[in-house]
Amino acid sequence: MTVKSNYVTIKGIKDGLVFLLDDQCDITELLSELRYKLEHSHQNILTGPIIHVDVKLGSRLVTEDEKQLIVDVLKQKGNLLIRSVESLSSEEDSSKDQISTIIGMVRSGQVLHHEGNLLFLGDVNPGGTIICTGDIYVLGSLRGMAHAGVDGNEGAIIAASYFSPTQLRIADIISRPPDEWETRESGMEYAYLLDGVMQIDKITNIVRLGRDFKVFKGV
Repeated sequence: MTVKSNYVTIKGIKDGLVFLLDDQCDITELLSELRYKLEHSHQNILTGPIIHVDVKLGSRLVTEDEKQLIVDVLKQKGNLLIRSVESLSSEEDSSKDQISTIIGMVRSGQVLHHEGNLLFLGDVNPGGTIICTGDIYVLGSLRGMAHAGVDGNEGAIIAASYFSPTQLRIADIISRPPDEWETRESGMEYAYLLDGVMQIDKITNIVRLGRDFKVFKGV
């Protein structure tokens, strides 16, 4: 019998990396090899600018705790942003309204580009930037710059758990100076355009735009 020893395969794609994880080995052995490759054999490509990561589990059925263990190992590398963790048993049909989830942190000088709607789990530090063609939802602090609807979508919104951005942009509209945010109320808020002027409101009032919290399902 042939014993398989290569449980983790890392492949480069146009906009990031794909981690192909063996779906037959023990989860403990899988995590051990994943740690080793991140710390040793692939250290040269896992440093520097932000890298988007898609994790493919094959036909492996994992619990939420096991999935979190995999995510925790990947998050030890500060430049890795986990875009998706997928298994063949849990894939869903994509649509234009689908929202992607990325976990990580955008540090000063880093720019995160994304096509479509984005749910970002982490903080955007001063000097960091998120640029997105769709909506931006930040479950964390937004202290940098966020640009939603970059291709001209004036219906896009920007939401964050804590608003203290250096600048907001929706389509071609730019927010007022940063001192606008210094006295913001606590609690999640969102920015949107009304008659070409950027407005800020509490997230609980998002239904006024015909939106709801379906974007947070699966988080």
